[in-house]
Amino acid sequence: MAEVYNWQIGREMEYPYPEARPEKQWGAVFDLNKCIACQTCSLSCKTTWTNNEGQEHMFWNNVETKPYGSYPLQWDVEILDRLGVHEWGSDGVYDGDTIFEARDFDWESMAADDDPETMHSEGIEGFRPDDEDWAQPNLGEDEPTGQEFESDTHIDEDHHPTWFFYLPRVCNHCTFAACAGGCPVQAIYKRQEDGIVLLDEDSCQSFQECVRACPFGKSIYNSVAMNSQKCVGCYPKVEQGKVPQCFENCLGKIRMHGWVNTPENADTSAPVDYMVHDAEVALPLYPQLGLEPNVYYIPPINVPTDYLEQMFGPGVEEAQETYRKARRGDEEYRKLRGVLHLMGSTEWRIEEFEVTDEEAIGYDQDGHTVARVPMEEPTYQRDRFDSQHDAYRLDIA
Repeated sequence: MAEVYNWQIGREMEYPYPEARPEKQWGAVFDLNKCIACQTCSLSCKTTWTNNEGQEHMFWNNVETKPYGSYPLQWDVEILDRLGVHEWGSDGVYDGDTIFEARDFDWESMAADDDPETMHSEGIEGFRPDDEDWAQPNLGEDEPTGQEFESDTHIDEDHHPTWFFYLPRVCNHCTFAACAGGCPVQAIYKRQEDGIVLLDEDSCQSFQECVRACPFGKSIYNSVAMNSQKCVGCYPKVEQGKVPQCFENCLGKIRMHGWVNTPENADTSAPVDYMVHDAEVALPLYPQLGLEPNVYYIPPINVPTDYLEQMFGPGVEEAQETYRKARRGDEEYRKLRGVLHLMGSTEWRIEEFEVTDEEAIGYDQDGHTVARVPMEEPTYQRDRFDSQHDAYRLDIA
């Protein structure tokens, strides 16, 4: 049995393999307050990676409406129900079992190797979606929940009696990936140079244990090719210093790609580390599952905290308040507002940033400027009467 330290749950936990963190870790931050579910990210990914036979049902990137949407069907409800309700301690330590601990498995008797008869994946709590569970990626779209209210009810920014929000999802390229931990033939591996989790399709023997083990439903079986397939983190673009396809094509400019480090090694001049570790405004998705996912979300400010806390763990209220202060222009949070402006501003990966009096500036891995955005959007006022067209303007700003 390997004991690994998972900083997101604040303690050591069980995992099939010894801890082996990569030299750099692919990471991302998504601002859920800006996602409009235009699905441009989904389509850009699909036309790039999943347009072949047998991939019709695959969306390596999808956007689902919470609380009712899910792809595959009820992926989150199913795994949360299997784990049961557990509490976070006041010290930020998760007191419950992860998916690697819930079955109280004797990992020492099932040492991970490349023998397919050694089904160490049996020790991972999970489930395999049915074929029809992949058939409705837009189920529940735009369906709200909450309390009824009169049409003239005033709604402030702190609480909405009726709410929903959009949750864009890709493979989290987890530090302790369940797909890799569950594969009987070790066809899934984590690259040391960037932490991207890849699947060797030539080595895959169609056990589909990665599909069962991944609680996020991001390892998907192709019945035509007869192997599993998954998001590759757009590694060809990452190797060129660029952001993944779904990041570049995001119309809402909600995504920031970069490297994420452990708290003690955080580089707060880098945008992802800054938002995760310094501003503490971006939180992992279902950290209690134990995978240490590397996609982080800025929680929506219009959603009740009790729902968000079971999704993103402790720290939701603080993250929401920090985001509100940055959004309204509090000087103390000017740096955060600057990095939020930089999101989606360039196809190049921003590895360092600074905020001046007038603009936020992003730099690539070589220190070259790749993005400049104003801290205040310039406005121009035109004359209300246009003598050339003998007409009055309704909008002069």
